[in-house]
Amino acid sequence: MTSPLTLTHAQLADGTSVLTVVGEIDQSNADDLAAALDEAHAQVVVDLTGVGYLDSAGLNVLFARGTGLELIVPPLLSPVVTVSGLADLVPVRGPEGVAPDAPSG
Repeated sequence: MTSPLTLTHAQLADGTSVLTVVGEIDQSNADDLAAALDEAHAQVVVDLTGVGYLDSAGLNVLFARGTGLELIVPPLLSPVVTVSGLADLVPVRGPEGVAPDAPSG
């Protein structure tokens, strides 16, 4: 069973939208994510730190938005975002503000 998806929208002073996503993103709720992205401004940061699962339906929504998108991904989702090629299309950073595969130290 999919955990409930929570989508919280905020706007920064520079006009950038921030969409914070918590839960699991799959076929049952990918349309909700798409609708939230459609409501966002041209530039949107999607914070996926609270997401524990992202399937192909969710990836397709993010690919469809593409332009103007930036992702914050937790270590759990980093391989999915990288292998899918999404990290080649949009800027991706970890919760600490660095690329999730950047060397530490």
